Amino acid sequence: MIDLHTGRLREVAVIGAHCDDIAIGSGASLLAMSRAHPGLRVQALVLSGSGTEREAEENAALAAFAPQADLRVTVLDLPDGYAPAHWARIKDELSRFRARTDPQLVYAPQRGDAHQDHRTLAELVPTVFRNHLVLGYEILKWETDMPTPTLFHPVTAELAVEKAGLLRSCYPSQADRDWFDDAAFLGLARLRGVQCRQPYAEAFVAEKLTVGFR
Repeated sequence: MIDLHTGRLREVAVIGAHCDDIAIGSGASLLAMSRAHPGLRVQALVLSGSGTEREAEENAALAAFAPQADLRVTVLDLPDGYAPAHWARIKDELSRFRARTDPQLVYAPQRGDAHQDHRTLAELVPTVFRNHLVLGYEILKWETDMPTPTLFHPVTAELAVEKAGLLRSCYPSQADRDWFDDAAFLGLARLRGVQCRQPYAEAFVAEKLTVGFR
Protein backbone atom coordinates (compact mmCIF):
# COMPACT_ATOMS: atom_id res chain seq x y z
CA MET A 1 0.00 0.00 0.00
CA ILE A 2 1.43 3.37 -1.01
CA ASP A 3 -1.76 5.44 -0.81
CA LEU A 4 -2.15 8.30 1.67
CA HIS A 5 -5.37 10.30 2.05
CA THR A 6 -5.69 13.83 3.38
CA GLY A 7 -9.06 13.66 5.08
CA ARG A 8 -11.13 16.83 5.16
CA LEU A 9 -9.37 19.93 3.80
CA ARG A 10 -10.37 23.41 4.90
CA GLU A 11 -7.52 25.60 3.57
CA VAL A 12 -4.66 25.32 1.09
CA ALA A 13 -2.03 27.81 -0.08
CA VAL A 14 -0.83 27.97 -3.68
CA ILE A 15 2.24 30.04 -4.54
CA GLY A 16 3.78 30.91 -7.89
CA ALA A 17 6.46 33.15 -9.31
CA HIS A 18 4.42 34.01 -12.42
CA CYS A 19 0.82 34.03 -13.51
CA ASP A 20 0.07 30.51 -14.86
CA ASP A 21 2.71 28.66 -12.74
CA ILE A 22 0.14 27.49 -10.19
CA ALA A 23 -2.31 26.27 -12.82
CA ILE A 24 0.39 24.49 -14.84
CA GLY A 25 1.88 22.78 -11.81
CA SER A 26 -1.19 21.94 -9.76
CA GLY A 27 -4.28 22.79 -11.81
CA ALA A 28 -5.78 19.29 -11.80
CA SER A 29 -5.22 18.97 -8.07
CA LEU A 30 -6.93 22.32 -7.50
CA LEU A 31 -9.91 21.21 -9.55
CA ALA A 32 -10.17 17.92 -7.66
CA MET A 33 -9.76 19.47 -4.21
CA SER A 34 -12.22 22.27 -4.82
CA ARG A 35 -14.89 19.87 -6.01
CA ALA A 36 -14.30 17.36 -3.25
CA HIS A 37 -14.34 20.04 -0.53
CA PRO A 38 -16.89 22.78 -1.38
CA GLY A 39 -16.07 25.99 0.47
CA LEU A 40 -12.35 25.13 0.62
CA ARG A 41 -10.35 28.29 1.23
CA VAL A 42 -7.68 28.70 -1.43
CA GLN A 43 -5.09 31.39 -0.69
CA ALA A 44 -2.98 32.26 -3.72
CA LEU A 45 0.18 34.38 -3.95
CA VAL A 46 1.87 35.25 -7.26
CA LEU A 47 5.07 37.28 -7.30
CA SER A 48 4.75 39.07 -10.64
CA GLY A 49 2.18 40.42 -13.08
CA SER A 50 0.33 43.02 -11.02
CA GLY A 51 -1.25 45.73 -13.14
CA THR A 52 -0.84 43.83 -16.41
CA GLU A 53 -3.10 41.67 -18.57
CA ARG A 54 -1.55 38.68 -16.87
CA GLU A 55 -3.12 39.62 -13.52
CA ALA A 56 -6.59 39.57 -15.09
CA GLU A 57 -5.80 36.22 -16.69
CA GLU A 58 -4.63 34.80 -13.38
CA ASN A 59 -7.69 35.89 -11.44
CA ALA A 60 -10.02 34.38 -14.04
CA ALA A 61 -7.94 31.22 -14.35
CA LEU A 62 -7.71 30.49 -10.64
CA ALA A 63 -11.44 31.06 -10.31
CA ALA A 64 -11.94 28.43 -13.02
CA PHE A 65 -9.46 26.02 -11.45
CA ALA A 66 -10.94 26.42 -7.94
CA PRO A 67 -14.71 26.17 -8.47
CA GLN A 68 -16.85 26.41 -5.32
CA ALA A 69 -13.79 27.55 -3.35
CA ASP A 70 -13.34 30.59 -1.14
CA LEU A 71 -10.58 31.99 -3.36
CA ARG A 72 -8.28 34.86 -2.37
CA VAL A 73 -5.64 35.92 -4.89
CA THR A 74 -2.73 38.33 -4.38
CA VAL A 75 -0.59 39.26 -7.40
CA LEU A 76 2.57 41.27 -6.72
CA ASP A 77 4.68 43.45 -9.03
CA LEU A 78 8.16 41.92 -8.82
CA PRO A 79 10.03 42.05 -12.16
CA ASP A 80 9.95 38.84 -14.16
CA GLY A 81 13.34 37.13 -14.28
CA TYR A 82 14.96 38.98 -11.38
CA ALA A 83 13.74 37.15 -8.27
CA PRO A 84 17.23 36.41 -6.86
CA ALA A 85 17.89 40.16 -6.73
CA HIS A 86 14.71 40.63 -4.67
CA TRP A 87 15.34 37.89 -2.12
CA ALA A 88 14.56 40.09 0.92
CA ARG A 89 11.28 41.39 -0.47
CA ILE A 90 10.12 37.92 -1.48
CA LYS A 91 10.89 36.63 2.02
CA ASP A 92 8.94 39.55 3.53
CA GLU A 93 5.97 39.02 1.19
CA LEU A 94 5.91 35.31 2.00
CA SER A 95 5.95 36.13 5.71
CA ARG A 96 3.02 38.52 5.29
CA PHE A 97 1.17 35.89 3.28
CA ARG A 98 1.87 33.28 5.95
CA ALA A 99 0.44 35.57 8.64
CA ARG A 100 -2.97 35.60 6.97
CA THR A 101 -3.24 31.93 6.06
CA ASP A 102 -3.17 28.66 7.98
CA PRO A 103 -3.08 25.99 5.28
CA GLN A 104 -3.01 22.25 5.69
CA LEU A 105 -1.24 21.95 2.36
CA VAL A 106 1.09 24.25 0.39
CA TYR A 107 1.82 24.07 -3.35
CA ALA A 108 4.91 25.90 -4.64
CA PRO A 109 7.69 25.42 -7.21
CA GLN A 110 10.21 22.63 -6.64
CA ARG A 111 13.83 23.37 -5.71
CA GLY A 112 15.38 21.82 -8.83
CA ASP A 113 13.60 24.17 -11.24
CA ALA A 114 16.09 25.80 -13.61
CA HIS A 115 14.19 29.10 -13.85
CA GLN A 116 15.77 31.51 -11.37
CA ASP A 117 12.42 32.92 -10.21
CA HIS A 118 10.91 29.50 -9.57
CA ARG A 119 14.05 28.25 -7.82
CA THR A 120 14.37 31.28 -5.54
CA LEU A 121 10.74 30.98 -4.49
CA ALA A 122 11.10 27.23 -3.94
CA GLU A 123 14.03 27.78 -1.60
CA LEU A 124 12.22 30.43 0.44
CA VAL A 125 8.78 28.85 0.87
CA PRO A 126 9.91 26.15 3.36
CA THR A 127 11.68 28.79 5.46
CA VAL A 128 8.33 30.47 6.07
CA PHE A 129 5.97 27.47 5.99
CA ARG A 130 8.17 25.46 8.32
CA ASN A 131 5.63 23.02 9.75
CA HIS A 132 3.54 22.44 6.66
CA LEU A 133 3.31 19.82 3.96
CA VAL A 134 4.91 21.64 1.03
CA LEU A 135 4.53 20.01 -2.39
CA GLY A 136 6.84 21.26 -5.11
CA TYR A 137 5.12 21.24 -8.49
CA GLU A 138 6.79 20.89 -11.88
CA ILE A 139 6.52 23.40 -14.72
CA LEU A 140 6.94 22.10 -18.25
CA LYS A 141 9.15 24.42 -20.32
CA TRP A 142 12.20 24.62 -22.58
CA GLU A 143 14.77 23.76 -19.89
CA THR A 144 15.55 20.07 -19.26
CA ASP A 145 14.92 20.34 -15.53
CA MET A 146 12.04 17.95 -14.83
CA PRO A 147 12.34 16.48 -11.32
CA THR A 148 12.20 12.94 -10.01
CA PRO A 149 8.85 13.22 -8.20
CA THR A 150 8.09 11.56 -4.90
CA LEU A 151 4.34 12.11 -4.71
CA PHE A 152 1.70 11.54 -7.38
CA HIS A 153 -1.90 12.66 -7.61
CA PRO A 154 -3.69 10.33 -10.05
CA VAL A 155 -6.33 12.03 -12.19
CA THR A 156 -8.86 10.79 -14.72
CA ALA A 157 -8.48 11.33 -18.43
CA GLU A 158 -11.41 13.73 -18.28
CA LEU A 159 -9.73 15.85 -15.61
CA ALA A 160 -6.41 15.90 -17.46
CA VAL A 161 -8.17 17.08 -20.63
CA GLU A 162 -10.12 19.69 -18.66
CA LYS A 163 -6.92 21.07 -17.17
CA ALA A 164 -5.24 21.35 -20.57
CA GLY A 165 -8.29 23.07 -22.02
CA LEU A 166 -8.50 25.57 -19.18
CA LEU A 167 -4.81 26.42 -19.52
CA ARG A 168 -5.33 27.15 -23.20
CA SER A 169 -8.49 29.19 -22.75
CA CYS A 170 -7.49 31.10 -19.61
CA TYR A 171 -4.00 32.18 -20.70
CA PRO A 172 -4.26 33.54 -24.28
CA SER A 173 -1.14 35.64 -23.70
CA GLN A 174 0.92 32.42 -23.67
CA ALA A 175 -0.48 30.94 -26.90
CA ASP A 176 2.65 31.79 -28.91
CA ARG A 177 4.93 29.65 -26.71
CA ASP A 178 5.85 26.46 -28.55
CA TRP A 179 5.42 24.29 -25.45
CA PHE A 180 2.09 25.74 -24.30
CA ASP A 181 -0.37 23.31 -25.87
CA ASP A 182 -2.62 20.36 -25.04
CA ALA A 183 -0.19 17.78 -26.39
CA ALA A 184 2.60 18.90 -24.08
CA PHE A 185 0.46 19.08 -20.95
CA LEU A 186 -1.31 15.79 -21.64
CA GLY A 187 1.99 14.12 -22.52
CA LEU A 188 3.52 14.99 -19.17
CA ALA A 189 0.35 13.99 -17.32
CA ARG A 190 0.34 10.66 -19.15
CA LEU A 191 3.99 10.03 -18.27
CA ARG A 192 3.32 10.72 -14.60
CA GLY A 193 0.29 8.45 -14.80
CA VAL A 194 2.45 5.61 -16.13
CA GLN A 195 4.81 6.12 -13.20
CA CYS A 196 2.01 5.56 -10.68
CA ARG A 197 0.04 2.99 -12.71
CA GLN A 198 -2.83 5.34 -13.44
CA PRO A 199 -4.19 6.90 -16.65
CA TYR A 200 -2.87 10.39 -15.84
CA ALA A 201 -1.36 12.19 -12.85
CA GLU A 202 0.19 15.37 -11.51
CA ALA A 203 3.50 14.83 -9.76
CA PHE A 204 5.23 16.67 -6.94
CA VAL A 205 8.39 16.74 -4.87
CA ALA A 206 7.52 16.62 -1.17
CA GLU A 207 9.71 18.73 1.10
CA LYS A 208 9.07 16.68 4.24
CA LEU A 209 6.34 14.37 5.49
CA THR A 210 5.47 12.64 8.73
CA VAL A 211 3.18 9.63 9.05
CA GLY A 212 0.98 8.47 11.88
CA PHE A 213 -0.62 5.03 12.31
CA ARG A 214 -4.06 5.44 13.78
